[in-house]
Amino acid sequence: MDENAFWELLEDCRPAGPDPESDLLAEALSVSLSAGPLHRVVGFAERLSWLLYRLDRREYGRGLAGDRFLYTRCAVVAAGRSAYQAVLADPAEFVPYAEGLVWAEGLLYVPDQAYEHLTGEQWPRATRYSYESFSNREGWAGAWLGG
Repeated sequence: MDENAFWELLEDCRPAGPDPESDLLAEALSVSLSAGPLHRVVGFAERLSWLLYRLDRREYGRGLAGDRFLYTRCAVVAAGRSAYQAVLADPAEFVPYAEGLVWAEGLLYVPDQAYEHLTGEQWPRATRYSYESFSNREGWAGAWLGG
Protein backbone atom coordinates (compact mmCIF):
# COMPACT_ATOMS: atom_id res chain seq x y z
CA MET A 1 0.00 0.00 0.00
CA ASP A 2 1.54 3.27 -1.03
CA GLU A 3 1.30 6.37 1.10
CA ASN A 4 -1.54 7.92 -0.90
CA ALA A 5 -3.66 4.76 -0.60
CA PHE A 6 -2.99 4.66 3.15
CA TRP A 7 -4.11 8.24 3.75
CA GLU A 8 -7.13 7.83 1.44
CA LEU A 9 -8.21 4.74 3.40
CA LEU A 10 -7.87 6.66 6.66
CA GLU A 11 -10.03 9.49 5.32
CA ASP A 12 -12.61 7.09 3.87
CA CYS A 13 -12.95 5.41 7.28
CA ARG A 14 -12.96 8.58 9.38
CA PRO A 15 -16.21 8.90 11.37
CA ALA A 16 -18.33 12.01 10.96
CA GLY A 17 -18.66 12.68 14.70
CA PRO A 18 -16.30 12.93 17.65
CA ASP A 19 -13.79 10.13 18.07
CA PRO A 20 -11.39 11.28 20.82
CA GLU A 21 -9.20 8.15 20.90
CA SER A 22 -9.83 7.11 17.29
CA ASP A 23 -11.65 3.93 18.35
CA LEU A 24 -14.34 4.42 15.69
CA LEU A 25 -11.67 5.05 13.08
CA ALA A 26 -9.83 1.87 14.07
CA GLU A 27 -13.05 -0.14 13.94
CA ALA A 28 -13.92 1.17 10.48
CA LEU A 29 -10.40 0.46 9.22
CA SER A 30 -10.60 -3.10 10.55
CA VAL A 31 -13.92 -3.67 8.80
CA SER A 32 -12.64 -2.24 5.53
CA LEU A 33 -9.42 -4.25 5.58
CA SER A 34 -11.24 -7.41 6.63
CA ALA A 35 -12.89 -7.41 3.21
CA GLY A 36 -9.49 -8.31 1.76
CA PRO A 37 -7.37 -8.96 -0.03
CA LEU A 38 -4.69 -10.01 2.43
CA HIS A 39 -1.95 -8.00 0.73
CA ARG A 40 -3.94 -4.85 1.56
CA VAL A 41 -3.81 -5.73 5.28
CA VAL A 42 -0.08 -6.36 5.09
CA GLY A 43 0.41 -3.14 3.14
CA PHE A 44 -1.54 -1.20 5.76
CA ALA A 45 0.61 -2.70 8.54
CA GLU A 46 3.81 -1.85 6.68
CA ARG A 47 2.77 1.73 6.01
CA LEU A 48 1.53 2.30 9.57
CA SER A 49 4.78 0.92 10.98
CA TRP A 50 6.84 3.16 8.70
CA LEU A 51 4.86 6.28 9.61
CA LEU A 52 5.17 5.55 13.34
CA TYR A 53 8.87 4.74 12.95
CA ARG A 54 9.47 8.12 11.32
CA LEU A 55 8.02 9.84 14.40
CA ASP A 56 10.15 7.74 16.75
CA ARG A 57 12.71 10.46 17.33
CA ARG A 58 14.23 12.28 20.26
CA GLU A 59 12.67 15.62 19.34
CA TYR A 60 9.19 14.11 19.72
CA GLY A 61 9.62 11.61 22.51
CA ARG A 62 11.84 13.32 25.01
CA GLY A 63 10.34 12.73 28.46
CA LEU A 64 7.64 10.30 27.31
CA ALA A 65 7.46 6.69 28.46
CA GLY A 66 7.40 3.95 25.81
CA ASP A 67 3.67 3.19 25.52
CA ARG A 68 2.61 6.79 26.05
CA PHE A 69 4.96 7.85 23.27
CA LEU A 70 3.72 5.08 20.96
CA TYR A 71 0.02 5.83 21.49
CA THR A 72 0.63 9.54 21.01
CA ARG A 73 2.41 8.88 17.72
CA CYS A 74 -0.63 6.82 16.72
CA ALA A 75 -2.82 9.85 17.42
CA VAL A 76 -0.74 11.94 15.03
CA VAL A 77 -1.28 9.36 12.29
CA ALA A 78 -5.00 9.12 13.12
CA ALA A 79 -5.27 12.90 12.76
CA GLY A 80 -4.52 12.52 9.04
CA ARG A 81 -1.96 13.37 6.44
CA SER A 82 -1.82 17.14 6.96
CA ALA A 83 -1.42 16.82 10.74
CA TYR A 84 1.25 14.15 10.29
CA GLN A 85 3.19 16.26 7.79
CA ALA A 86 2.91 19.31 10.05
CA VAL A 87 4.44 17.33 12.94
CA LEU A 88 7.26 16.07 10.72
CA ALA A 89 7.98 19.62 9.59
CA ASP A 90 7.86 21.12 13.09
CA PRO A 91 8.29 19.02 16.26
CA ALA A 92 6.47 21.74 18.23
CA GLU A 93 3.29 20.51 16.49
CA PHE A 94 3.67 17.24 18.44
CA VAL A 95 3.41 18.96 21.83
CA PRO A 96 -0.41 19.26 21.97
CA TYR A 97 -0.74 15.51 21.36
CA ALA A 98 1.78 14.66 24.07
CA GLU A 99 0.59 17.18 26.66
CA GLY A 100 -3.09 16.54 25.96
CA LEU A 101 -2.68 12.78 26.30
CA VAL A 102 -4.20 12.32 22.86
CA TRP A 103 -3.91 8.62 22.08
CA ALA A 104 -5.01 6.30 19.31
CA GLU A 105 -3.81 2.91 20.54
CA GLY A 106 -6.54 1.11 18.59
CA LEU A 107 -4.76 1.76 15.28
CA LEU A 108 -2.11 -0.74 16.31
CA TYR A 109 -4.62 -3.60 16.38
CA VAL A 110 -6.25 -2.94 13.01
CA PRO A 111 -3.93 -5.28 11.07
CA ASP A 112 -4.28 -7.96 13.78
CA GLN A 113 -8.07 -7.96 13.54
CA ALA A 114 -8.23 -7.90 9.75
CA TYR A 115 -5.53 -10.54 9.35
CA GLU A 116 -7.24 -12.89 11.79
CA HIS A 117 -10.59 -12.35 10.07
CA LEU A 118 -9.10 -13.24 6.68
CA THR A 119 -6.83 -16.12 7.69
CA GLY A 120 -8.16 -17.46 10.98
CA GLU A 121 -4.63 -17.05 12.35
CA GLN A 122 -2.93 -14.44 14.52
CA TRP A 123 -1.05 -11.64 12.79
CA PRO A 124 2.69 -12.24 13.21
CA ARG A 125 3.37 -8.48 13.33
CA ALA A 126 6.43 -8.87 11.18
CA THR A 127 6.96 -5.54 9.44
CA ARG A 128 10.08 -4.04 7.97
CA TYR A 129 10.13 -1.22 10.52
CA SER A 130 9.27 -1.53 14.19
CA TYR A 131 6.73 0.91 15.54
CA GLU A 132 7.87 0.27 19.12
CA SER A 133 9.13 3.34 20.91
CA PHE A 134 12.87 3.96 20.74
CA SER A 135 13.44 1.44 17.92
CA ASN A 136 14.54 4.11 15.43
CA ARG A 137 18.23 4.13 16.32
CA GLU A 138 19.00 7.00 13.98
CA GLY A 139 16.21 9.09 15.51
CA TRP A 140 17.63 8.52 18.98
CA ALA A 141 21.34 8.68 18.09
CA GLY A 142 23.31 10.00 21.02
CA ALA A 143 20.42 9.73 23.47
CA TRP A 144 20.75 7.61 26.56
CA LEU A 145 17.58 5.57 26.85
CA GLY A 146 18.32 3.76 30.06
CA GLY A 147 17.23 0.22 30.58
